[in-house]
Amino acid sequence: MNPPKHILSAAAIVVNEKNELLLIKGPRRGWEMPGGQVEEGESLSQAAIRETKEESGIDIEIIKFCGIFQNVENSICNTLFLAKPIGGELTISSESLEVGFFPMEEALEKVEWKDFRQRIEYCLRPEIQPFCVEFMDKKNI
Repeated sequence: MNPPKHILSAAAIVVNEKNELLLIKGPRRGWEMPGGQVEEGESLSQAAIRETKEESGIDIEIIKFCGIFQNVENSICNTLFLAKPIGGELTISSESLEVGFFPMEEALEKVEWKDFRQRIEYCLRPEIQPFCVEFMDKKNI
């Protein structure tokens, strides 16, 4: 029997002092929260911090762990953190065509890929945290 090969990712829901949400516009999925795969030897929170910096130019401080979305069919676990910006400047990268802070309602309307809007909304609702959402979706990569 082969050992399972899972993908572990970490994403940050970054909210500034004006209650605006940080979004990046990726080439494949459109507007979304910054995040990506956890590297070997890296903690979940450090991955969220690194990915946010790489994709947006913004330095963040993790406020709390919010929960996990697990795509069971594709063996992908996405961990989600709430964070606040502490420095840096908005900068595009090879992974982001556009970046910015947007008023909450406008930001949520921009996020159209699969269940990414739901992931953000869950991170903004402390009464349902921590959450663990398990789902089956071969196409949600």
